Amino acid sequence: MTNQPRAKGMTRRELLTSSVAAGSTFVLGASFVAGSDAAWAMELQALQPHTMATLIQMARDIYPHDQVPDMHYAVAVKGYDTDEAAAGIEAGIAALDAAAQGKGHADYLSIGWERDRVDLLRAIEDSAFFQQIRGGLVTGLYNQKDVWPIFGYEGESFSHGGYLERGFDDINWL
Repeated sequence: MTNQPRAKGMTRRELLTSSVAAGSTFVLGASFVAGSDAAWAMELQALQPHTMATLIQMARDIYPHDQVPDMHYAVAVKGYDTDEAAAGIEAGIAALDAAAQGKGHADYLSIGWERDRVDLLRAIEDSAFFQQIRGGLVTGLYNQKDVWPIFGYEGESFSHGGYLERGFDDINWL
């Protein structure tokens, strides 16, 4: 066994240990966010891990789908992890955390009840920050081909000859 310097970051074992110990939805590292089940992770370029974790939770609260894993919400907000967007996103999350602190919580992520988080989001829904996130989620979340089967959407039909011969009339609930 050689004594090579250890790479910067966490080992897989450290990641799994911290995810179990944390007991939360996300594991935050120096430059990554991971699901607490350690099934997915996202390396960050410009945003802080707390900011990205808050964005993911915010996305889930804006468009709640219990059957959609956090990984798909993470993909939907990954586009905000740029140098150009970072300052505005960090400021928006700081304001959201400040609003949570005004309600007696440490930050937005520490609010346990979805209803309480949604109340905070309703208070800022007219802000440019909220509208930016909400608008980006429409395409960021629902344009993911991996999400389509969850909702029963089979995708576009043009390349398959259209809908007429592909079960257009198989509606059994009428």
